[in-house]
Amino acid sequence: MVKKILLAAPRGFCAGVDRAIDVVEATLAIFGPPVYVKHAIVHNLHVVEDLEVKGAVFVEDLDEIPPKSVVVFSAHGTDPAIKEEAKRRGHKVIDATCPLVTKVHLEAARYAREGYFIIYVGHRDHPEPVGVFGEVPKGTMTLIENADEVSKVKIPQNDKLVYLTQTTLSISDTRETVEALMRRFPNIIAPPSSDICYATTNRQAAARELAKLCDLVLVIGSKTSSNSQRLREVCEEEGVRAHLIDDETMINSDWFKNVKTLGITSGASVPEYLVSQLVQFIKKKNPKASVENLEILREEIKFPLPDDLVALAKQSEKGVGWVEKHRVASQR
Repeated sequence: MVKKILLAAPRGFCAGVDRAIDVVEATLAIFGPPVYVKHAIVHNLHVVEDLEVKGAVFVEDLDEIPPKSVVVFSAHGTDPAIKEEAKRRGHKVIDATCPLVTKVHLEAARYAREGYFIIYVGHRDHPEPVGVFGEVPKGTMTLIENADEVSKVKIPQNDKLVYLTQTTLSISDTRETVEALMRRFPNIIAPPSSDICYATTNRQAAARELAKLCDLVLVIGSKTSSNSQRLREVCEEEGVRAHLIDDETMINSDWFKNVKTLGITSGASVPEYLVSQLVQFIKKKNPKASVENLEILREEIKFPLPDDLVALAKQSEKGVGWVEKHRVASQR
């Protein structure tokens, strides 16, 4: 019988995800549906479905988009060549790339211009590296996933080396990989500041503290969400059972045997209503369970909408209304 439900804080939406969803909704307000979105705007099934209801159409290939459409590129970043091809086809292009991903894009381009060879730490099956690799000439960057691959990586030079990382990685895994890189390549340099995003760092720190107090942790997030997968791993590193679920429908009652304190957290792409639904589901079966927030730290970061989208909004009555409503809501 669950006696206590602990909710990690911070959890859920980060500033980059908030911004990406706002970009799609503002674009819908300005241009009306359909608005085509290249790749899932963020990696969460429910967010995608919510936006589909409003008129967003998600595609993986430009060939799926009718000529002269409005196209939004996802928060994960996109190969510049694909964006240029979209413009060549007459599409109106809106870029929802997270500013922290853009930071890594700019770093990669700058280091490549300065003659560095870049070792990028990331996941091969994730769209974020694809966008970063599109920023540099072929042959100037290679990808490794973990410390085990460091001994196998081949580089064309030993003097000018730098490493960059995917923004959603586990801090502990990245530390091991970076340490391995520095042992093999003593001259390798780090980026001016960590590439792992503040939200990833904060949610992992909160999840780690949560796990120390719980018998079981449920992480709400999609399997395609790298940062959600890392939250589950962080909890397991603390010796606690943890499961990644899209929502309460994926729960297995066998998980709760001998569980008195249940922890809940959620990835950076997860809307808060999914946490509420999960708590309600647990409370129905455990009506006497208390619900408490475990606040590790507070987040107050917000990212503004892209300047070009704000300019377009000012030319549209519906767009102006949406932006003004959003501005007032964000100040509450």
